[in-house]
Amino acid sequence: MSSAEDQLCLNISSSFSSSSSARRKPVSAQQRWARVSASADRRTPQRKKDGGAIKTSSLFKHNPEIPEIHRAAVSQVKEQIFTTDSFSDLDLHPHLVATLNKVLNVSTVTSVQKQTIPVLLSGRDAVVRSQTGSGKTLSYAIPVVQSLQAVQQKVSRSDGPLAVVIVPTRELAQQTFQTFQKLLKPFTWIVPGVLMGGEKRKAEKARLRKGINILVSTPGRLVDHIRNTLSIAFSGVRWLILDEADRTLDLGFEKDLTVILNSLNSTGPSRQNVLLSATLTHGVTRLADVCLNDPVSIHVSGPASSDLTSSSAVTSDPGAASQLESFTVPEALKQFVVVVPSKIRLVCLAAFILDKCKFSQNNKLIVFVSSCEAVEFLHTLFTAVLAGPSANPQLSFLRLHGNMKQEERSEVFQQFSVSPSGVLLCTDVAARGLDLPQVTWIVQYTPPTAATEYVHRVGRTARIGGRGSSLIFLTPAETGFINELANHNISLSDMKLQDILSSLMQDDTYRGRGKYHSKTSSRALEQETRERATVLQTEFENFVHADVQSVQAAKKALQSFLRAYTTYPAHLKHVFHIRSLHLGHAAKSFGLRDAPQGLSATKGPSGPGSRIHNKNQNQNQARSPLNNQKKASSSRVSCVMMRSGDPQELTDMFYSPVAAVPLTATRGSVSVTERTADQLINKPKQ
Repeated sequence: MSSAEDQLCLNISSSFSSSSSARRKPVSAQQRWARVSASADRRTPQRKKDGGAIKTSSLFKHNPEIPEIHRAAVSQVKEQIFTTDSFSDLDLHPHLVATLNKVLNVSTVTSVQKQTIPVLLSGRDAVVRSQTGSGKTLSYAIPVVQSLQAVQQKVSRSDGPLAVVIVPTRELAQQTFQTFQKLLKPFTWIVPGVLMGGEKRKAEKARLRKGINILVSTPGRLVDHIRNTLSIAFSGVRWLILDEADRTLDLGFEKDLTVILNSLNSTGPSRQNVLLSATLTHGVTRLADVCLNDPVSIHVSGPASSDLTSSSAVTSDPGAASQLESFTVPEALKQFVVVVPSKIRLVCLAAFILDKCKFSQNNKLIVFVSSCEAVEFLHTLFTAVLAGPSANPQLSFLRLHGNMKQEERSEVFQQFSVSPSGVLLCTDVAARGLDLPQVTWIVQYTPPTAATEYVHRVGRTARIGGRGSSLIFLTPAETGFINELANHNISLSDMKLQDILSSLMQDDTYRGRGKYHSKTSSRALEQETRERATVLQTEFENFVHADVQSVQAAKKALQSFLRAYTTYPAHLKHVFHIRSLHLGHAAKSFGLRDAPQGLSATKGPSGPGSRIHNKNQNQNQARSPLNNQKKASSSRVSCVMMRSGDPQELTDMFYSPVAAVPLTATRGSVSVTERTADQLINKPKQ
C-alpha cells in the first residue's frame, strides 16, 4: 500500500471566533438539558405546515445499502468450564480449602485450575492458555499461597517479595490484590501488597520498607520503584507470574518487562515462572522463550465436546498452543452483529440501551468505544438526554477510561461491580481480566483492532459458566470483519437494525407525528419507528448544539474517532480504511448536524459515501486567500493524519478559535495556504 493511500490531508473550517467563545460562560449538563427540554420544538423535528409527517430524510435517506451477510459455517471452539472435582481432592491445606468454600464461595475446580494447579505445585514453569472468565487467577494464586504457607521457616515481612505478579492495568492489579487478600485470611503472616500508577509513591515506598511478600504491580510502576526505591529487593523472589501477558506486550511494556527480568535475574535465586492469557500471540511465545525454563504448555480448549479429555491438553512445547489460530469463547455466550449505517449508529445504540435498561430490568451493559474523548461525550449526552434530570437506577451511566484519576477509576469500578443494573461506557482499559459480576451484555460500539481484542472484550460476560450476550456494531463497509472473526472460528448471529429501533415504540416520549395503531401495516410500523428514531436523534442534536462547549466536545470526540480509525493494522485496512468513511454521516453519529466545512481528501475513490467530502467543497476551493481573510471568525487549519504506526495529534482539528495559518507560519498570520498531503509530509524540518 503506497504512502499516499495512508495519508489524509484535512482542511477544517471552524465557525467559532475566539472572541465569541471567550465571552460564553461554562454551562453545566443540567442547564443544557433544561434548554433542550424547555421547548417542544427542540424535542421534535420540524413538521410540515400542512400537517404532513415528520421528515426522516436526514437520517434514513442516502445511506449505503446494508449488504446481506453470508457467513461461512464454522465449528466454534468451546471449553468446558467446570469439572466434577472439588478443591478438597487437591493436595491443599485444609484452611485454604475452607477459605475457598466460605470466603470465595467456590468449591468446584474449573478445567484450567484442574490442569494448572498440580503442575505449578510440582515446581514446573508453565504457559497457560484458557478462555476469559475460566478462573485463571485462582489457578496461579492457589499454588502461590499453598507453597508460601508451607515454608518451614515461617514467612515474615522482613523476607521481602517472595512472589511478583505483573498485570497490565490498575483495575486488574487491584482485583488481583483483593483475591490474594481473601486467600490469605487464614495465613495472616503472609502479607500481600499492590503497586500501581495513580497512587502516592511515598506511601508505596513506606509499604515496601515495612515488607510485602506477595507483590502485585503494573509494569511501569514497578520499574519506577526498581530505579528509585532502595528498599525494594528481589533476592528472595520464588515466583514470577505474568498475567494477561499478551495485553502487557500490546500496551508497550516490553522494555519495562526487560528491566524487571534483568533485575530479578541479577539478584534472585532460581524461581518459578508462569505466563497466562486467553490468547497466545507470537510476542508471548517470544517472552516465554526468554523467561521460562522448560515450561509446560496448558491449553484447555478444542472443538465443542462433552468429553473433557478431548478438549484439554498439557504439553511440554509452548509453541504447540501458540500455533492454534482458533480462539475460545464462553460456551454460554451468544454473539450478535448489527450492520448500521454511520448516520444511524448513535440513535441505534441509544435504542438498544433503552430496550435493555429502561424497558427491561436487571441488565448490566459494558459499551466499548475507541477513545477517552468519545467516552466522555457519550456519557454526558446519554446522562442528559436518556437518563434525564430524574435519576433512574435502571438507566444509570458510568464511565471508565485511562485519563481519569485513579481514585475516580477505583470508585467507578467498585460502583459498577455492586450495581444490579446500569451502563459502563469505557475504553479497552476494561477489556482485560476484570471480573465485573453479572454483566449481561457487551456492546462493541467501535470494532476492536484485532480478533484477539474481540475475544477479550466479550470475555467480560458469561464468566465462570454464566450466561451473557455480545453485540458488535459494523457499518456496511466494515462487514468484512465478520469473515476475519470466522477465520478464528468465531460465529456471529445477525441482529436486525429495525428490531433494535422498534424498541422506541415502547416510549411515547419519542412519538412521531402519525397516529400509530397496533393493527396498522408493517410499513406503517416501520415509518413510525423511523419517525421516533428521528425524534430521538433531534434531541441529541439539540443538546449538542445548545452551546459552544457541547459542540466542541462533539467535534473533539469525532476527531479522536477519526484518529483511532487510522490505527487499524495493515491486514485490516481493507475493512477499516479512513477513506471508506463518509464524514458527514460520521459527524451525525456524534450529534453534529453538518460535517465540519471544508473537509476534503487529497485523493480516493469517487462516489457518494466513499470519500470524505462536503457539499460546499467546490465553493471553498474556488475562494481565494484574499477572500478568506475577510472571514476572521472562521478558521482553517491544514492537518495531516499519519499512517497507523504514528498518528499525528490533530490538536487544532475542528475547533481552533484562531484565524487560519499555514503549518509553518505564526499564529498572527491570517493567510490561508492550501497544500496537499505530500507537500506537508515532505516539508523540511525547521
